Amino acid sequence: MRISSILRGKGDSVVTITPESTVRELLALLAQHNIGAVVVSGDGSTIQGIVSERDVVRGLDRGVDVLDAQVLTIMTGDVHTCSPADTVDQLMRLMTEQRVRHIPVLVDERLSGLVSIGDIVKTRIGELEFEREQLEHYIAGA
Repeated sequence: MRISSILRGKGDSVVTITPESTVRELLALLAQHNIGAVVVSGDGSTIQGIVSERDVVRGLDRGVDVLDAQVLTIMTGDVHTCSPADTVDQLMRLMTEQRVRHIPVLVDERLSGLVSIGDIVKTRIGELEFEREQLEHYIAGA
């Protein structure tokens, strides 16, 4: 299955935040949308970084004053990305090897979606259930 299939199911909207926003604003955004990460972008279509709950926790370890710091001070600047043509298996491998949970999807270097590890797990479970049903029908018919 391709990443484009996941995006068709979940949509292509991506929550973004500017690098100058505060970590406190970031936390409000994460809570508002019930998500674990947002793409850092000045214009909403190019990627400057990604910031997650993990980044906030690491920042808090340095001190509570991080809440009033800019997102750019805690974000991850080296962002792993994928394209809609990539497969779920490729993304699972990338997420596992790089220990990341969110991968922005790019089309012509523009932000086109965001895939989380939850999206990947949901897709894999659906694939496995379909395969199981097919095997059950095959065995029952044999």
